[in-house]
Amino acid sequence: MPDAPGLELVANAVREKISADAVIGTSYYREQACLEVAPEQVIPVLEFLKTDPDQSYTFLASVHGCDYLPEAPRLGVHYELLNMKKVERLRVKIRLGVDAPNVKTAIHLFPTADFQEREIYDMFGVVFDGHPDMRRILMPEDYEGYPQRRDFPLGGEPVIFTHNEPEGPGWYE
Repeated sequence: MPDAPGLELVANAVREKISADAVIGTSYYREQACLEVAPEQVIPVLEFLKTDPDQSYTFLASVHGCDYLPEAPRLGVHYELLNMKKVERLRVKIRLGVDAPNVKTAIHLFPTADFQEREIYDMFGVVFDGHPDMRRILMPEDYEGYPQRRDFPLGGEPVIFTHNEPEGPGWYE
């Protein structure tokens, strides 16, 4: 992890190379450095962090979604980057509204983002524009809703036990 001053140096480098308004904020909590960027600037920022020789965050360890309900914008996408030379981790975070949860895909930079972006789409409803196969990966194609959102109804489907299988939809036959 870059320490707190190191995180500010990374943020300033992004502001100089990409745009002054690319970085919305920084946070350093429990030795985790996080760079919050504007959603429309996330791909240039990721590309800069990967290709700049002073940054070299060349490995995308994870992409995952988050729901910040009741905060707005409510949906989040976190990119966990790793600098293999310095053994440093950096989180890049974006926040999206529910009305237009679109962000560009990062597959061309990090091919490992392919299935992780599909999972975020399936669970949170975030659409990655330009993704070559943006469809559900865990839930059925005709499933309505996004199960990892905080307002998703719990307990909406009856649970099938051994004693009530004949009453179920017949999938056990």
